[in-house]
Amino acid sequence: MAKEIPDLVAEARAGTGKGAARQARREGKVPGIVYGDGKEPAPIQIEFNSLLTKLRAGRFMSTLWNLKVDGQDDVRVICRGVQRDVVKDLPTHIDLMRLHRNTRVNLFIHVTFENHEKAPGLKRGGTLVVVRPEVELVVTASDIPDHITVDLTGREIGDSIHINDVVLPNGVKPTIDRNFVIANIAAPSGLRSSDNEEASAEAAAEE
Repeated sequence: MAKEIPDLVAEARAGTGKGAARQARREGKVPGIVYGDGKEPAPIQIEFNSLLTKLRAGRFMSTLWNLKVDGQDDVRVICRGVQRDVVKDLPTHIDLMRLHRNTRVNLFIHVTFENHEKAPGLKRGGTLVVVRPEVELVVTASDIPDHITVDLTGREIGDSIHINDVVLPNGVKPTIDRNFVIANIAAPSGLRSSDNEEASAEAAAEE
């Protein structure tokens, strides 16, 4: 399914430069700039508390936003930089890049796992160890998947699940060429201890 594009509400900012940016901050706003798509850069400002909430929610830099500025057409943007106060670690400036609907962009997409009950390895007490809860993928701005799904059906203890094992949506591909691991099913601690004891016994017998 396509990912719903969340709104990012901003205001047009009059003037540029340090003076205008300081004025925006005094008014409880975070100054920013929108650039790209062959158009002139546009100064904006975003309510501080609203932006801080979105930043603390996570994945801000890997989210496609629908930028809404009063009196202007909505535009899809992605954040390319957030400057922060070095002492308080609070946002002081934001850089946003405009995107076309057919623009290809790298985003981190959440991984979900299904059919836990159909995995023999988990039934035997194995543990699902998630190596990559998110995977960086190349996607089209107009059709971003909400998540990718890993089917655990038939998975045994010791199995590793690689990116090539996952059916990706049409037009979506990983940014990394190699067949990297997303998760594995580890043996329960009791079984690992038993295996270690058997291995030690075998080694002693050989000696």
